[in-house]
Amino acid sequence: MQIRVGIGNDLHRLVEGRPLYLGGIEIPHHLGLFGHSDGDAAIHALIDALLGASGLGDIGRHFPDTDSQYAGVSSNLLLEKTRDLIKDAGFSIINLDGIIMAQQPKLNTFFPVMKEHLAEILGISSQLINLKAKTGEGLGEIGRSEAISALFVVLLHQEL
Repeated sequence: MQIRVGIGNDLHRLVEGRPLYLGGIEIPHHLGLFGHSDGDAAIHALIDALLGASGLGDIGRHFPDTDSQYAGVSSNLLLEKTRDLIKDAGFSIINLDGIIMAQQPKLNTFFPVMKEHLAEILGISSQLINLKAKTGEGLGEIGRSEAISALFVVLLHQEL
């Protein structure tokens, strides 16, 4: 068995007039994330971690923001496609760990639903998913509530 680790990071600015999606669920907030798709920085970071661990490139290679078919698309769909890509390459998820960095809104209360949602898409137990929230302590674009960032680390295994 081969063990592979991957890391993914994403940052999107907060804007008016868009819903806020994080971890595949809508979070009540007066601002949403700007992006070619729905702007879900958490799922985008997770996708990059999964693709990196499996040696399949990055989110831009598979779902380029220059491709109109991905304009406004749900990041849930992109995660489903990524799940299929890593599965077709013979990889299975051991666990994943994520940090979502946002000054506002407070996210901890949404993590149980987020974990169940991600687990359902990935076809794994929610016990294999850990999520944490951090603020910017008033510093930088995150601390000023101008952006939300996410960082994920995943561990995959592949039967040889």
